[in-house]
Amino acid sequence: MLKRTNNCGQLRAADEGKEVTLSGWVRSYRDHGGLVFIDLRDREGLTQLVFNPEAHPKAHELARTLRTEWVISAKGTVRHRAEGMENPKMATGDIEIDICELEVLNKAKTPPFEVDSNANVNEELRLKYRYLDLRRDRMQHIMRVRNRAAKIIRDYHQENGFYEIETPMLGKSTPEGARDFLVPSRMTEGAFYALPQSPQLFKQILMISGMDRYFQIVKCFRDEDLRADRQPEFTQVDLEMSFVDMDDVIGITEGCFAKVFKDILDIDIQLPMQRMSYNDAVENYGIDRPDTRFEMLLKDISAIVVESSFKVFTNTVKGGGMVKGICAKGAATYSRSDIEKTLTGFVADFGARGLAWFKVQEGEDGKPVLFSSIAKFFSAEQQAAIMETFQAEIGDLILMVGDSADIVHKSLAALRCKLGEDLGLVNEDQFNFVWVVDFPLFAFNKDENRWDSLHHPFTAPFPEDVEKLDSDPQNIRSQAYDIVLNGYEIAGGSIRIHNPQVQAKVFKLLGITDEMARERFGFFLDALEYGTPPHGGLAWGLDRLVMLLTGTDNIRDVIAFPKTQKGQCLLTDAPSGVDADQLEDLYIKVVEKPTSK
Repeated sequence: MLKRTNNCGQLRAADEGKEVTLSGWVRSYRDHGGLVFIDLRDREGLTQLVFNPEAHPKAHELARTLRTEWVISAKGTVRHRAEGMENPKMATGDIEIDICELEVLNKAKTPPFEVDSNANVNEELRLKYRYLDLRRDRMQHIMRVRNRAAKIIRDYHQENGFYEIETPMLGKSTPEGARDFLVPSRMTEGAFYALPQSPQLFKQILMISGMDRYFQIVKCFRDEDLRADRQPEFTQVDLEMSFVDMDDVIGITEGCFAKVFKDILDIDIQLPMQRMSYNDAVENYGIDRPDTRFEMLLKDISAIVVESSFKVFTNTVKGGGMVKGICAKGAATYSRSDIEKTLTGFVADFGARGLAWFKVQEGEDGKPVLFSSIAKFFSAEQQAAIMETFQAEIGDLILMVGDSADIVHKSLAALRCKLGEDLGLVNEDQFNFVWVVDFPLFAFNKDENRWDSLHHPFTAPFPEDVEKLDSDPQNIRSQAYDIVLNGYEIAGGSIRIHNPQVQAKVFKLLGITDEMARERFGFFLDALEYGTPPHGGLAWGLDRLVMLLTGTDNIRDVIAFPKTQKGQCLLTDAPSGVDADQLEDLYIKVVEKPTSK
């Protein structure tokens, strides 16, 4: 085999006259009746090869047999392209290689899609032939960005005194939150390991062990329903620090994000980043991961509409619900059909029973008035108060939902983001970071009539709220913090409970008995008794971060070998059945799922 001397993105005009050998895949083939031109591709780029029948007839003859995606090595001399034939779109566009020797290393079948095309390809086909998909320019770019991001993150934390420490993949099942992936143990009959949803307890134990600052880039697993931005196995940047408060963890994290965006996108992130309380996020955006790139804030008009004659609103407010809305600037051009079919159907998916609306039009006196089939139910004073609340002007569209607070916030938050996209309010090149802080420690689960952790049961309350654990759990604030980028939560963490007595009280409020706590977390509770320092940490979603860095909205694009939304690997056909002998070794019997009658 010819020995490669350079990659296909490396050579420039200054290399003219140099003898080189390149290896890679044939991207394109052009036979001009005499000269043959080949664009050769590898991970680093493209280089044009030229085969001259008069100068090197043997190499030229072999070149005429080449096809796309064949693997070759070619030896030749670097020369300037002919004047006017330069290609400014290629890094190597000023030069070409005059080939004297060619070796075919491997042939290839005709690919099921064009590897060198930017055309959209069915995702299932891409995932089945992922090794071909990964050759495409877009995927090569994404993998390059992912590699750079991981290196920057690793270097940054090590420069700031963190130890990179691996935690186990095979651990104990602690059923909190999402379902665990279970792994049967052959050596302990009837027992199971669990793949980690997070290294949470191990990293806290590392702080108890005196490691002071820990991080790792680690695989985690959650057996949950999938979405475009979720996978059953995912990669997170995990870190923990001792003797710190929230500001310390936020500061170290902001510095890392700033370095990633500067080094990869040459964007200067303004520090310190904005902070927003959980209550403000929900009140103004309807959600705890707000997209702050545009306004269109939620406004509460419950106090105005409760005195109207529109019974849908008055009954909702008097029944303990609320009425909120958003004002879409300049969107009065939406037709009644668009509003009542498209937009109303959209919010229905989030539980809303309807979507009320007003268009702001010019009245006979030239002043703004509300137009809608329900406008007659509101007095002139009420209409004026509604327009003032929304700062509405002629040409605007006001959209309102009346229901429970949860449904109002969920439906309007989603509608706000949809309209932001539809109306062109979102700048795709803008990156707005915001820390959401001051979360409640608990959320009440009405279905099961108990308290749940809003984050996880090891999150510490603020010191001044600890006494409320005995009397007022609904008003306890947690020392938790999430960082949100353009409406995506990309990292979250908290200061942890380091006092065994406080941890016991939190477990009790969550309905975790002493016996359950001992069964699930006994090893950790024991460790807490041996001098636990104050500590806190954070975890980033590396996949989600790379998704935003590369401008895709599909997390499968940034993972080399992802699963489908049904959790399948189309490349390897996993999950699959296993041999009966394997199951017998594990004392497992597969029982057929009963068919529904």
